[in-house]
Amino acid sequence: MTKIAAVVPMRHNSERVPGKNYRRLAGIPLYHHVVRTLSSVDEIDQIVIDTDSDFIASDCAKSFPEVTVLERPEHLRDGNIPMNEVLLNTLNQVDADIALQTHSTNPFLKSKTVSSALRKFLESRGEIDSIFSVTRLQARLWDEAMQPVNHDPSVLLRTQDLPPLYIENSCFFIFTPQLLREHRNRIGLRPFMVEMAPLEAVDIDTEEDFSLAEALAERRALTYD
Repeated sequence: MTKIAAVVPMRHNSERVPGKNYRRLAGIPLYHHVVRTLSSVDEIDQIVIDTDSDFIASDCAKSFPEVTVLERPEHLRDGNIPMNEVLLNTLNQVDADIALQTHSTNPFLKSKTVSSALRKFLESRGEIDSIFSVTRLQARLWDEAMQPVNHDPSVLLRTQDLPPLYIENSCFFIFTPQLLREHRNRIGLRPFMVEMAPLEAVDIDTEEDFSLAEALAERRALTYD
């Protein structure tokens, strides 16, 4: 039987948004939202939090006793350490055939999105070696040299008629531990993109992002399906 583990890395400190992983959003610590989402996904067998935070470890033990908490070792705690190195350390301690990695900073991610992506991966039977989430972008883009990237300025197409580009939104990645070990990357040679709506893909990286998330949470009840 294929075993699927969901991995959520979380540091105690955050440079741009202090304590963001456990700052309250809609009345509960931020990371609770993604754990609730993952707990609603039938395909996931185990949820793993990798953290250097005593607070998160203690709070998680009380709030989500079924979640596995792994202490991040000292040599992987610096914010400049590549995430792939952190994931390798985590997955070396977890018995899983497939890994789904997400972040605590995606409070509007829905379980049906995660479930659908996991089913796509399973049903591909190896034709897809990884999946990552994206957000569609249809706008006139320019590079720093003021050169058009995706349009001809002399042909003023409507933005909705431009060829779409896709932003890797980091809401989730699906891959096998073997792929990560061999390529040291979450995205392989045969990837598949899952498009998400912009509001579901909101990622909290700055204070402005947190304010946006608070406003969205106030205007609609947070649901995890």
